Amino acid sequence: MKKNIKEKLKDIKLLILDVDGVMTDGRIIMDDDGREMKNFDVRDGHGLKIIQRYGVKVALLTGRESEVVQHRARDLEIKEVYQGALNKKDVFEKILLKHNLPATAVAFLGDDIVDIPVLRRVGFSAAVADALDVVKKSVDYITNNRGGHGAVREICEMILQAQGKWAEIAAKYEFAQHD
Repeated sequence: MKKNIKEKLKDIKLLILDVDGVMTDGRIIMDDDGREMKNFDVRDGHGLKIIQRYGVKVALLTGRESEVVQHRARDLEIKEVYQGALNKKDVFEKILLKHNLPATAVAFLGDDIVDIPVLRRVGFSAAVADALDVVKKSVDYITNNRGGHGAVREICEMILQAQGKWAEIAAKYEFAQHD
C-alpha cells in the first residue's frame, strides 16, 4: 500500500536541497571580476533554521561549485554541502551510508533533470513550481512557490506540520505578538 504525502513526511530525518533553481531563482550574476552572486530568499533561510532546530538535518547537493553556496550554508549552519556533484545519485548513496538512514527517511527538493535519479530514490520527492515538466512528473509534490521564492520554506513547513511540530512553532510567535 502506497503512503500518502503526510505519512511520507512523518518519517523524514534529512532534507536534501539542490541549490540553483531551488534555493535560488536559478540566475547567476557575475561581475567584471568574475565574482558570482546569487539571490536567496530570507524566509527559506528561516525555514531551514527552524527545521534544523526541530531535529531534521539539512544537506545541500549541487552540481556546481560556488563560494556563495559555502557562505550561505555557513550562515544557515548547514554542515553538509556537496558541491560539484556530477552524479548526484552516487553522492546521495554516500549520504545515506554516512547517516545510516534508509532512503525513506530523506526528502529531496529539485528542479532539473540531473535531480531525477535522487528524486526517484527518496522517501519524499518534491519539485519547485518552475521546475522542468519532466521533473514535475517524477515527484510526489510540486511546490506552489518557485525556486528562490519560498519553495524551500513551503517544504520545511510541510515536514514540520506532518511531524506535529508546527503548532508549537506557530504558538511561540503568536504568543509574542500578544505581549
